[in-house]
Formats: sequence, C-alpha cells, structure tokens
Amino acid sequence: MKTKVLTLDNKAAGDIDLPETIFGLPMRTDILARCVQWQRDKARSGTHKTKTISEISGTTKKPHKQKGTGSARQGSLRSAQMRGGATIFGPVVRDHGYSLPKKIRKLALKTALSAKLAEGTLHILDEATLGKINTKALALSFKKIGLDKALIIDGAVLDEAFAKAARNIKHIDVLPAQGANVYDILRHTQLVLTKAAVKQLEERLA
Repeated sequence: MKTKVLTLDNKAAGDIDLPETIFGLPMRTDILARCVQWQRDKARSGTHKTKTISEISGTTKKPHKQKGTGSARQGSLRSAQMRGGATIFGPVVRDHGYSLPKKIRKLALKTALSAKLAEGTLHILDEATLGKINTKALALSFKKIGLDKALIIDGAVLDEAFAKAARNIKHIDVLPAQGANVYDILRHTQLVLTKAAVKQLEERLA
C-alpha cells in the first residue's frame, strides 16, 4: 500500500509501502470497543472508599438499654442508620484492571491504524525534528499539513525540541512508538506517523 511521505513544510518526500496486514484490515468496532474499555478501566485509580463500622471513630457503648425506652433497639452509634455512621456495601479500594489477550490488543491496534488510513486521516512524516524549540514555526507547519487535532507518533526516541514545541499547541499530542495505543489514536481526528514510527510498529505488530 503506497502512501505519500511529507516533510514538515508539506513538501513531498517520496513514498512508503505500508504493509496491508497492519494498515489494510477491515473495521471491527467490537474489537476497538473492547480494547478502549480495557484501557479506560486500567487507567481508573480505584481509590474510592467509604468507612465500615470498624473504621468509624466513636464509643462502642450501647446507646440505651434494650427494652423499656419505647425506641427501636440500637446496638451502636456507629451503625449505618445513625448520623455519621458507617456505609453498608460502599466502594472499597481496588484495581479495576483486568487482562485482555495479547492477540486482541494487537488486532485492535492494527484495526485503529487501518481505520485512520481508510478515512484518509493518516499522514506519514519524513521525520519529526526541529533545530530549536519554536512553537510558532511548528504550529505554522501543522497548519500547512492540515493538522488541528492530531496524535503524532515518532520512533523509539522523541526529538526533544519537537516534543517541547508540540506540547504548547492545543489538541496536539506526541508519543514514542512504544506508547502507541488504540484509545489515543481514536480520540484524535488525525494520526501522524514518522517513517521511524512505521518501522517500529511493523516490528511490534509483525
């Protein structure tokens, strides 16, 4: 699958052959949904917590005698029915993550890449490097290419000047190839891969 390669100045820099086994798969919304849900569940902190009766501070003395008061029987002021008392069956600290088969994760990433190519929102850059940190110049380059809400994936190591300049631009995110994931790809309108990123992804998804 021949695709044009661009420079940051929006000039042609030849072609690149994208493997059909990675960039030519049919749309599988079920696989994408499973992977996104898995990612979002893994990202949850799980620190929500309510106190049980053993964690409520206060006396352990019985509020009043069992019979003869005309009131309901009470065993503790820390019970759930009392003001400031415990919460029954409340949330506890836990990990919301679960395992998802590696084959499903790989297929989801391939499907997300294929979807961007099919939509015409995948761009291939020759390289993502800058001589110096210059946000204004980089924003102008993105405007020439037509990037407004894009995820840029580079090789194993990001160019420091490019990464620092890009993070000042709204709706632009930069990731190394090993950080490529389904959720970030789908939540951005455009996807930009450098030639180094394509090589890394081919090795990862082979």
